[in-house]
Amino acid sequence: MQCGFRPPGMVLTAEALLKRNPAPTRADIVSAISSNLCRCTGYGQIVEAIELAARRLAGSNMERKP
Repeated sequence: MQCGFRPPGMVLTAEALLKRNPAPTRADIVSAISSNLCRCTGYGQIVEAIELAARRLAGSNMERKP
């Protein structure tokens, strides 16, 4: 079971990263979340989720362009 204390910080960090850099590299993502210490996960799924969010946001932005 996840603790629930750190996920809000991860979500806010990911949002801020994707606003600044809509196509971050894996290294960019790891660097961005490195200040959020979490004892519950290995960070792998968090990095993958941010990569997925970036791809989905890029796809949704492309669909909206005329």
